[in-house]
This record gives sequence, C-alpha cells and structure tokens, in this order.
Amino acid sequence: MTDSNQQMNFVREYQERFDKKLKEQEIQVLEYWKMQIDKVTSMKPEGISSLQLQIKKISDMMLNRIKILKKD
Repeated sequence: MTDSNQQMNFVREYQERFDKKLKEQEIQVLEYWKMQIDKVTSMKPEGISSLQLQIKKISDMMLNRIKILKKD
C-alpha cells in the first residue's frame, strides 16, 4: 500500500469517526430539548400564562446555551 493510499484511508477513517461523534452529540442535544418540551406538554397549566412562562424558560435556556457556544 502506498503512502497516499494510507493517508486516504486514514482521512476516511477519521472522517467516519468524526461524523459518528457529531451524530451522537446531535442526538444528545435533541434528546435534552425534547425532554424539556415533554415536561411542558405533560403540565396541566391553569391558564395560558403559566404555559407561556414555561415556554419562555425553555427559550431562555436555549438562548443562554447559544451564547455560551458562540463564546468558544
């Protein structure tokens, strides 16, 4: 096997591992936010204002996370 074939195989393998890790992280993120939304949908709000408050909390959490990620 030539050096260029070895390099290509290395790059391909590295890309596959990277893609797999990225997919796993995306699944974790989606599972977390789904859990947050599921909490809201399982609530028995007394009115629309309490439901809006819970949705606002989730939105604020997401905004905070975005800000943290943008700092890096």
